Amino acid sequence: MAMKLQHFTINRGGRDFAVGDIHGCYAKLQAVLLSIGFDCTRDRLFAVGDLVDRGPENAAVLEWLARPWFYSVMGNHDNMALRWPNGCMQEANYRENGGAWNIDQPRAAQERIAQAMAELPFAIEIETSAGLVGLVHADVPRSSWQAFTAALLGEHGTAKARNVSSMAMWSRERIGANNISGVAGVRAVVAGHTPLTEPLVLGNVYHIDTGAVFGREFTILNLETLEFVRCPVVPLTR
Repeated sequence: MAMKLQHFTINRGGRDFAVGDIHGCYAKLQAVLLSIGFDCTRDRLFAVGDLVDRGPENAAVLEWLARPWFYSVMGNHDNMALRWPNGCMQEANYRENGGAWNIDQPRAAQERIAQAMAELPFAIEIETSAGLVGLVHADVPRSSWQAFTAALLGEHGTAKARNVSSMAMWSRERIGANNISGVAGVRAVVAGHTPLTEPLVLGNVYHIDTGAVFGREFTILNLETLEFVRCPVVPLTR
């Protein structure tokens, strides 16, 4: 069983960045990292999930997850890849949502992908010099980070724990309501899930999925300064 919450101490030797939904666009992401001078010996990159589906290089997720400077929470598409080999996804629905690459590959490859996804936490928290920054894929379904993580870390298998982890991957309640109340007990929360044309900040919640798989830019957020790194548009190759 993977950890539900992963904690990282402050990076005193380099920089920490967050990136929006990747969706199999790893060559495009690599080009962006090159453009911002990312140093894999000192810097760390945290993804808000949805590592796979829709894009051209989904199988590369295994290589990226093996890199010691790359980390991610579990997104709803990652969860679908986890559930597919176990017969917990309808094929038509999965194909419609970009899962054909996985459905059509050998069973052994499907299981390797599922095993990797099973290791992803539902939430990540990173220490910075100005305070704690939290990452989830979709939303924090509580008014404070501490209430959220307490529910997330509740007894395995309880309805409460299942509900909060599901909402962390799927909910659009906060962004749908344009809720600026923010999340207490944390400096900032970074999320993806909802494709936007520009990053959106609601209170202290940073929504950074800007639809790179649809031909737009990746959004990169510096977690120390909470400043957006403006990246050039890198063409999506197929």
